[in-house]
Amino acid sequence: MSATFMESDSLQMVVFRLEDEEFGVPIQFIKEIIRRPDITHLPNTPGFILGVINLRGEIIPIISLHTKFQMGNDPLDDTKVVIVEVGDVTVGMQVNDVNEVLTLSGGQLSKPPAMASDIRSDFIAGVGKLDKRLMIILDVENVLSDEEHSIMRSITEEHEAVAQPVA
Repeated sequence: MSATFMESDSLQMVVFRLEDEEFGVPIQFIKEIIRRPDITHLPNTPGFILGVINLRGEIIPIISLHTKFQMGNDPLDDTKVVIVEVGDVTVGMQVNDVNEVLTLSGGQLSKPPAMASDIRSDFIAGVGKLDKRLMIILDVENVLSDEEHSIMRSITEEHEAVAQPVA
């Protein structure tokens, strides 16, 4: 994804906040944004998986980007969930707040900074610059590893099978 948007004339994205940092997700991945509903917690899942919600009959796993990105504890009050389509799985990402939808031109987009080789940074598609603001643009297709993506798919399929009415 990063090469594609870096070569484009502009990028429209949803900007959200985790702690004091701003992040952006290209709008084509956004399904919807909701207030944090009650979450059903699941035992024996990785720590960044908060649980699942039932959104109009669809079971959606909710992840904590705070935990995933090692940014401290999740706030519990007045948070939002950004629902994204990641390949064949719909996932909710809990964030502090959603700030805005904006469009950045090619000149406002930079490649991701070089990171130490032992730091996983493949989920960073680039950096957006707007006036004095910097925002990390997420490559949502790489926020989850292949194994984590499989876990999300399993959670969704398992819970949807349970929710199906018996004939």
